[in-house]
Amino acid sequence: MTEYEIKKQICEIGKRIYDKGMVASNDGNISVKLNDNEFLCTPTGVSKGFMTPEYICKVDANGKVIQANEGFKPSSEIKMHMRVYKERPDVKSVVHAHPLYATSFAIAGIPLTEPIMPEAVIALGCVPIAEYGTPSTEEIPDAVSKYVQYYDAVLLANHGALAFSDSLLNAYHKMESLEFYAQLLYQSKMLGGPKQLSDAQVQRLYEIRRQFGLKGRHPADLCPNAKDGKPSCHSCGGSCNCGSSSADSELIAEITKKVLAALGK
Repeated sequence: MTEYEIKKQICEIGKRIYDKGMVASNDGNISVKLNDNEFLCTPTGVSKGFMTPEYICKVDANGKVIQANEGFKPSSEIKMHMRVYKERPDVKSVVHAHPLYATSFAIAGIPLTEPIMPEAVIALGCVPIAEYGTPSTEEIPDAVSKYVQYYDAVLLANHGALAFSDSLLNAYHKMESLEFYAQLLYQSKMLGGPKQLSDAQVQRLYEIRRQFGLKGRHPADLCPNAKDGKPSCHSCGGSCNCGSSSADSELIAEITKKVLAALGK
């Protein structure tokens, strides 16, 4: 693809995330790696649903402007994108959005670790929550940095979601899959709680993923717990740094037990 064609694709994906309600107003940002020192990115302060190729900026590996048309400057979140590219050489595109259900889980402090659907298990594994950071500062890149080697998508506490992959289309697909997974999990909880896949079923899906030779990072191969011979993310209750610390998890479990006892359940 030519650089102009990539700019057009960025605009198309921007319109998709806007039309699907994954961003409001001027929210969200998208970037694509051209080479080790050239990146295209969406500008700050514009709706992702109404962009044209002339809007797209070019920056270097430090986020400094190489080219931008008058009136446009790179997204203020470019530091977050650059950190992902720096630590994951295989990544060619990063998509940041505020999808409604996924962001609701991020705000509630609940990582997406429950195995409820084969497609989500194979494509995403589980999705941790990076600690809160002030937008446009190094706080978010520092928080995301803890997870980029293990996952291809991460929730941002009280903020939104981040997905990255070996192409812009694949990064967008991960964001779309993340939101669909979050919506299914939310709605199944409203119906009394999801019936999770068993450990054996999850391991079979992991093996299918390996047989497919799917790229990226996934708990089937890289979960911090699995590497230590412990249960992987889908059965560890979030104690592998997917969200709360193990101490927090124990406290939550104890509070839940007391609430259920008070309700006579």
